[in-house]
Amino acid sequence: MEIEYGRPFSGRKLSALQAFLSKAGLDYEPAVQFTVNILQDDEIIATGSLDCNILKCIAVSEDHQGEGLTATILTELQKEAFFRDLRHLFLYTKPSNQTMFESLFFYPVAQTADALLMENEKDGIKNFVAALDSPTRDGVIGAIVANCNPFTLGHRYLIETAASQCDWLHVFILSEDRSEFSAETRLELVRKSTSDLPNVTVHQTGDYLISYATFPRYFIKDKNSTGNIQCQLDIEIFSKHFAPALNISRRYIGTEPLSPVTNAYNQQLKQELPKSGIQVLEIPRLEVSGVPISASAVRAALEKGDFEGLKTLVPPATYEHLLDTYKK
Repeated sequence: MEIEYGRPFSGRKLSALQAFLSKAGLDYEPAVQFTVNILQDDEIIATGSLDCNILKCIAVSEDHQGEGLTATILTELQKEAFFRDLRHLFLYTKPSNQTMFESLFFYPVAQTADALLMENEKDGIKNFVAALDSPTRDGVIGAIVANCNPFTLGHRYLIETAASQCDWLHVFILSEDRSEFSAETRLELVRKSTSDLPNVTVHQTGDYLISYATFPRYFIKDKNSTGNIQCQLDIEIFSKHFAPALNISRRYIGTEPLSPVTNAYNQQLKQELPKSGIQVLEIPRLEVSGVPISASAVRAALEKGDFEGLKTLVPPATYEHLLDTYKK
């Protein structure tokens, strides 16, 4: 046996990898940044890949299962992750694989009928949520989860409205760096733009509240169900870990007239979260001249260089950032 590495593979080797995964009932994901294959007689018998801090596309041929090849693949992927300074690793898999990955020191975070999220830190999510700043657990505690790419007057309106209805409001900003605006910038703009609200705490989500950008599809047969499965897993994480730790009883969302995907997600939140005792309150989207304010509208105005138009869409902190960063 021999090991080969791709950063990532291309051409003939990529075709061979795709064929091997297809035989195992999996798909190759283009976002993969690194792959390790175990070969025998120049044929792939095991493989695994890395996408940032997510391990994915792990498969061992039927003829070689039980030979410890999954452990070898994980070791090689963890070495590469360590080289990239990635310590906290995750993997998504079928729930039927839980026992196998637990034996390799991965621990369950959340599970649905179709997907299981695991991490390499025991009690990682428990410790993360316990460390979140929580000034009070008394009274009505609300939450908002948002990307804010970038922060708009619409986001401000949603947060201000929710805060007026709660004793305390937790605002979670997605930590993934896969948006036009970095996680650090998005978090800073939200904190600056809500600093006058005395009962609001702004948090990073860490690696736990999931976005569509990173949720893998490779092991899901019905690709049309991917969004639904991702939403179920996200709801599971929020309702089983975040809400109990912070005593959250309300989750606020804005109406979504522009994105069918986000609207479907909101509908699922309204259906599922009440089963865990969490009320979902939908706030009408703030409009300018009859048009809903959205981050996509801000990005479109920015692309056109319409800085006058931006003044009607974003708060001062965001406008100053856009001016400093983009105006030439």
